[in-house]
Amino acid sequence: MSRWIVRTEADLAAIERDGLDAFLPHASPFALIEASARHWPQQTAIRYVTRVGQPETDIAVSYDALARRIRQAANLFRRLGVGPDDAVAILAPHTLATEIALWAAQVAGRACPINPMLPSEHVVSLIAASGAKIAIVLGENGDLPLWPRLVPALRASKRLSAILHCDADEPTAGSDGCFEDLLNQETADTLDFALSGDDDAIAACFHTGGTTGAPKLALHTRRNEAFVGRAASVMYDLGPGDILINGFPLFHVAGAFVYGLSVLAAGGTILIPTRLGLRNQAFVTSIWRQVAHYGVTVIGGVPTVMSALMAVPVDADLATLRMMLTGGSPLPTELADAFERAVGKPVRNILGMTECAGIVTIEPFHGPRVSGSTGLRLPFTEVHAFAATATPADLARPCAPGATGVLALRGPNVSPGYSDAGRNAGTFDHGWLISGDLGHVDADGRVHVTGRAKDVIIRGAHNIDPGLIEDALLQHPAVAIAAAIGRPDAYAGELPVAYVTLRPGTGVDPDELRRFVARHLEPAAQPKAVAVLTEMPLTPIGKIYKPALRLLATREAITDALAQRGLQADDFALDVTEAGLALRLRHAGHEAGARAALLGMPINYTLHVG
Repeated sequence: MSRWIVRTEADLAAIERDGLDAFLPHASPFALIEASARHWPQQTAIRYVTRVGQPETDIAVSYDALARRIRQAANLFRRLGVGPDDAVAILAPHTLATEIALWAAQVAGRACPINPMLPSEHVVSLIAASGAKIAIVLGENGDLPLWPRLVPALRASKRLSAILHCDADEPTAGSDGCFEDLLNQETADTLDFALSGDDDAIAACFHTGGTTGAPKLALHTRRNEAFVGRAASVMYDLGPGDILINGFPLFHVAGAFVYGLSVLAAGGTILIPTRLGLRNQAFVTSIWRQVAHYGVTVIGGVPTVMSALMAVPVDADLATLRMMLTGGSPLPTELADAFERAVGKPVRNILGMTECAGIVTIEPFHGPRVSGSTGLRLPFTEVHAFAATATPADLARPCAPGATGVLALRGPNVSPGYSDAGRNAGTFDHGWLISGDLGHVDADGRVHVTGRAKDVIIRGAHNIDPGLIEDALLQHPAVAIAAAIGRPDAYAGELPVAYVTLRPGTGVDPDELRRFVARHLEPAAQPKAVAVLTEMPLTPIGKIYKPALRLLATREAITDALAQRGLQADDFALDVTEAGLALRLRHAGHEAGARAALLGMPINYTLHVG
């Protein structure tokens, strides 16, 4: 476990008195992994579950073996022509092979993990923006048909000198080689080349700005990522005895750093629940037996995962389990309370951004869970609320404790910016990262997020650019105005929905509009519903007033959820305004059903009976 115990802001100050070098003696991801390999060479670093219920097929890799495989992969990448300014694109789910590829790419050049479910043209644009020279793609298999969908477009782009396949269950035609097999031909004890750059060299580029929007790559330095891994391990008090279920994809900073590198920095074990992650229903429906069998101490997830796990009766001994970690989308207090009652283990929240390698704030394991809080800042960082302006924040006007403003941070976790520096304005400002979140910092140093200055829709941990949905709708000849927002949902957190007005003299069925935009959008971004309005709410200067649409969507979501619990329109009164949400029930017997219906929705409400 960590030499430091963090409960309060005072504990962070104590860490800072020792200095950053004492806190972070190894300031790159591979240096952290090599240090763990020296301390715990035979400790299991990664356990990859290949088949649920068949532990004899698991692949376990020690720290010593992991370090050796990373060196082999780095030597392979360099032999294939990857230099310090070139990237390796990774288009595959979170597996043992992609863990090796992620860290090795940062040694030979840069890593660029990409969501393989994005449309192929979007993938190609990200590869172009990253300067990727080779790509590693999931080979032929029975779970995810990525190879036949992606590789023709990658070949046609003529941007890659090699496309390797990994994790294949079947022969993969058209590949330039099997990644795992090629590793065996490389040196494992040492690097065959001199490491370029220092700890502030660019290590990776992660796409952000909404995973369904235009290409936008946040650059990470080696120090950014190593600092986040180290800080998370300290805040969570991780150590060699910890086993953390990490079902996040590696193109998500939580999977790579918050629940990944943090474990490797502490000498613990990452448990990968098959290539499907926590979308593997066989794993999820047996989650508590998996915890008991493997001795799991920590589960990493998002609020939607928490909801799914709560639906599974506890049917095993959970003595080893320490906590449930969550982030990626707002955490409703009632959901956290319900999980802790049902499972008997604490929940800890996080606020993260791709632009700071995944962490703005963390609720530390040894501190209390405070309703509405995303936790404390990391040591050696600053998080403040600043007066909101059109820029969007005035960094010369910090808010008093408890006062709402735009949240911004600076410290060793903050990215140097986007690969296209022209996109930095409004986000990166003289060392500050402006989050776009509205919130405040309380007198105890805890950060509270109360809204979003940005319009991004968060479905699970998946960021969706509403502009892409709107652009797709506007291509229909009948649509005059389109607006997409997130509708509260008990499972996904938010679901994209859209509102349109039509051109004079036209008419169209909403389902036709949904079918029309489906071919332009990845599945996660397709609107759950499209509604035709006679008039779009506008501001005095003629801009679409999305808060009014959010209120409309929230009312619809709550009404639908209550109806599914058997509550009819005359059973309740609902008041939804920008000032708050109030639900009044006619009869006390409906209270349990109403609370259950709203459990998991990212909303704050008051409930009255009578």
